[in-house]
Amino acid sequence: MRSPLRLERRLSQPRSLRWLVPLISIGAALVLGSILMLLTGKNPITVFQRIVESGFGSKTALRGSLIAATPLAFTGMCAAITFRVGIINIGGEGQFFVGAIGASLVGLALGGQPTAFTIFAMIVMGMLFGGAYAALVGVLKARFHTNEIITSLMLNYLAGILLNYLIFNSTSYWRDPRSIGFPAGKPLEARAWWPKFELFGVQIPLGFLIAIVLGSLVLFLYRRTRFGFEVGVIADSPQAARYAGMNTRWKIIAVVTLSGAIAGIGGASDVGDFRHILDAKGLQLAGYGYTGIVVAALARFSPLAAVGVAVVIGGLTNAGYALQGPDFQSGLVGTLQGLLLFTAVAGEVLTRYRIRLRRTTTAS
Repeated sequence: MRSPLRLERRLSQPRSLRWLVPLISIGAALVLGSILMLLTGKNPITVFQRIVESGFGSKTALRGSLIAATPLAFTGMCAAITFRVGIINIGGEGQFFVGAIGASLVGLALGGQPTAFTIFAMIVMGMLFGGAYAALVGVLKARFHTNEIITSLMLNYLAGILLNYLIFNSTSYWRDPRSIGFPAGKPLEARAWWPKFELFGVQIPLGFLIAIVLGSLVLFLYRRTRFGFEVGVIADSPQAARYAGMNTRWKIIAVVTLSGAIAGIGGASDVGDFRHILDAKGLQLAGYGYTGIVVAALARFSPLAAVGVAVVIGGLTNAGYALQGPDFQSGLVGTLQGLLLFTAVAGEVLTRYRIRLRRTTTAS
């Protein structure tokens, strides 16, 4: 029996949907989350109030939220850049790992050099490592038409294996020889630590400021340059782009490489801003790359909006850590994030399609 409802593709998308859909998605997630809390005996108003206070209610809470948001801003931009043009790169996790490996390499080697020079070198090396790793996905996609979802996912696991090898299963340059009981990475010298800036009493990591600049530059690239125009044409109709003489293969490789480079800078920020070592276990447990997909979906694949959404998700994550206890289950915040992703994807479908009732005909 056929469903009485069908999806009909919109010929044009109203401008109002660009800001209505994210708001409706967040509202729907809050409603679904409230229902779930009521079913488990929780007061939704009290829970949401505690989350807001713990995530954004003080300067200390806001500082923690920005720390949690910084890596998500980079992985969110990584996903948004490729999703925007119809390429599903879910390899931000591995590209983030590889960027951290490259940045920690030069951070350790140049630890005695001037701080500004070391930071610049870490950013460049993170960008190169992450971009090169993502380029593998782009080449396989453009040259051999390989499914980018599968290849980028497999490369995530390979990057995780490489991390474990460098710290736990070898005596590599990254491993601290003094860590006898439990292997750990070499700590960076203090001169290689990235500075923090204070605004209205809130400390802002350098990496977060870099993410804002990168988001603005990528948005300009997509909206105001020939490269962005051609990428948009390729996303809408690859056949039309090839007919117009555009080099679709190189554009695909360039977009995927750019997304990986930004994720790699995020890995550099993780080492320079926060951990100050190559933390193999901590990086893999964080799940920054996969949470970045949630960020990109809520931002509707806008690189700059991904930074703002990362602050919201970072606040949720920070609140989850702060509130975790007997009266606040650890999985509650993760459930809310999952609901946000579900409603964001559903909202994205409704921006592209409208729901129609099937017309039924009766035989005479």
